[in-house]
Amino acid sequence: MARGIVIFDIDGVIRDVSQSYRRAIADTVEHYTKGEYRPTNGDIDSLKAEAIWNNDWKASHELIRRWDENIAVDFKELVAFFQRKYRGKNFDGYINDEPLLATNHYFEQLTAAGFAWGFFSGAMRASAEHVLKKRLGLDNLVLVAMEDAPEKPNPKGLFAAIAQLESPEANTPVAYVGDTAADMRTISNAIIQQPERQWQAIGVIPPHAQTGDDKEYMYASNLQDVGASIVLPGVQDLVPEILATLLQD
Repeated sequence: MARGIVIFDIDGVIRDVSQSYRRAIADTVEHYTKGEYRPTNGDIDSLKAEAIWNNDWKASHELIRRWDENIAVDFKELVAFFQRKYRGKNFDGYINDEPLLATNHYFEQLTAAGFAWGFFSGAMRASAEHVLKKRLGLDNLVLVAMEDAPEKPNPKGLFAAIAQLESPEANTPVAYVGDTAADMRTISNAIIQQPERQWQAIGVIPPHAQTGDDKEYMYASNLQDVGASIVLPGVQDLVPEILATLLQD
């Protein structure tokens, strides 16, 4: 039996999406506002701090609406435009500009220390598998992606990932690692639905927010305000020793 289960978000945690997903959001909003408005990372952070805009297509649509609610947007066309920028053809779009924030060796260390692990992400399965399988070389993945579960902060996808990592009668302590308010609130909702299990929300600061000034402090504070037990500079700072302390009975 695993001593604990760690479920990871992907975007901003396993890969840096500041020049991919976020760039595609900015491009999409700029396109529909005819060049009048291109949201900054701060604008996007402010929106995502509301914890209900985990889906970047919907986030793009909402930023457009807030700029000018009279702009007509066909959502399917918006998604197609966004995907042309982000994914491109055969993964030749902005997805190629995503530095990795973790290594295969990091997950080997978790396994060696007795922790089971998997992923619950709002990314599309093809995009998630591209980074996890092709780039990180992870095999036998436990992955719950956009197509598999409701959007965060609904914890259904988190529960689905956990179920693949423990026997039905087990009640293993769980940590969820994410970089947004929606990730932290996923744990808050999980606690409500499964209060008998030990839960930990672990925040990490995504690269675009690692500014070394008040902006970084405010980003970390926001994660703590919505439930993070601890906020770390990056995912690989979550070493087995810290996990063992957080998940001990």
